[in-house]
Amino acid sequence: MTDPQTADLWALKPWWCQPWSILLTGFCIAFASWWFFHLIWLTIAVSLAVLLWWVLFLVLAPTAYRLEAEQNQLDRNTP
Repeated sequence: MTDPQTADLWALKPWWCQPWSILLTGFCIAFASWWFFHLIWLTIAVSLAVLLWWVLFLVLAPTAYRLEAEQNQLDRNTP
């Protein structure tokens, strides 16, 4: 019998790819763009890119992984 696949994506990721590190990195990148360049348009563009990155990696990817794990579990339980 095999171990059931976990529905938690974060349990499979290393420390540098956890939600807290993704958030911290995004905040640091947005802050650094303002700190070094003092251009609001650049900081807004960087912040929007970081926001898109967050949505992709903190919302969409874990949701898709969880749904796939649930579907695989259902497929294994179906005779």
